[in-house]
Amino acid sequence: MAPIRNARVLFNSIPDGYPVPGETTVYDTTETIDLENVALNGGFLLKTLVLSVDPYFRALMRGAHPASFKIGAPLYGFGIAVVLRSENPDVAVGEHVYGFMIAHQEYAVVPALGMLQIMDKLPNLPWSVYLGAAGLAGQTAYIAWKEYANAKAGEVVFVTTGAGGVGSMVIQLAKQSGLKVIASAGTEEKVKFMQSLGADVAFNYKTTDTRTVLGKEGPIDVYWDNVGGDVLEAALENAAPHARFLQCGAISGYNTAAGHQPLKNFHLVGAKSLHIHGFTGAHLPMMKYLGEFYATVPAKLASGELKYKEEVTHGLEKMGEVILAVQSGTSKAKAVVVVAEE
Repeated sequence: MAPIRNARVLFNSIPDGYPVPGETTVYDTTETIDLENVALNGGFLLKTLVLSVDPYFRALMRGAHPASFKIGAPLYGFGIAVVLRSENPDVAVGEHVYGFMIAHQEYAVVPALGMLQIMDKLPNLPWSVYLGAAGLAGQTAYIAWKEYANAKAGEVVFVTTGAGGVGSMVIQLAKQSGLKVIASAGTEEKVKFMQSLGADVAFNYKTTDTRTVLGKEGPIDVYWDNVGGDVLEAALENAAPHARFLQCGAISGYNTAAGHQPLKNFHLVGAKSLHIHGFTGAHLPMMKYLGEFYATVPAKLASGELKYKEEVTHGLEKMGEVILAVQSGTSKAKAVVVVAEE
């Protein structure tokens, strides 16, 4: 077989604000690959199927972290790929791999499994769901809720970015735990989705004052933070004594020069004896809960007992636009990019 195109999305420059498609990231079609003859050197050849687009990408565009994207190299992140050829005894042709460090390119030779794992899926769940509700987003919600929320029936929880991959799962877990759920998002469409998940109070933070809602519906016993900034300050002001704050993200500041919004009322943590639990997916006790997660959550998603929503974009060439949509909040749900069909 003659060499074929191996399109890639390259990290081109460190952005000052929001990542700009065509400037921050560049879709490149200059590389080719001979699928039958490319050297594997004991590794295996992957065909990329689906890629996850996540808020943390912006942190990897700053150049300061050891895991930062490298200028001129492909982006990477969580993805699903199928094995086309293999010289690795632990990886068979036709198997699917899932995990971090899937390059944003059509094909890649990988030396070893490393941070990847062999993945099977339920017949009635698409692979894309294993990058969202049945993947890192769902795992983050499920594991952090069980480990840190200490939820009690009758308490009040406030969930930000409640229509996203993480927030939508948190809403459902909180309802199952018997809590009153307040949830916010940035469009009326997202508000309706949060209501369909069971949120008792769902509102558009762009048109409704967050402090007014929390003052009426709180105080809050559990706060799930995906945004930081002024909303975090409002949650601190309306927190009950001994409330638990689960700090998952702070996207309101990701695209600023500093990368975060300063907090003005941190003194309330001590004044109200609050419990703060900060985490990333990399720092959660995954091994403690992953078996339980995979044994229960995908089946509940497949049956409809747990609901999910995703925004699926077809074509690697659209990756830059999807990244911008996630950072700017215009994406409508958990964002994934389908690179190829099997």
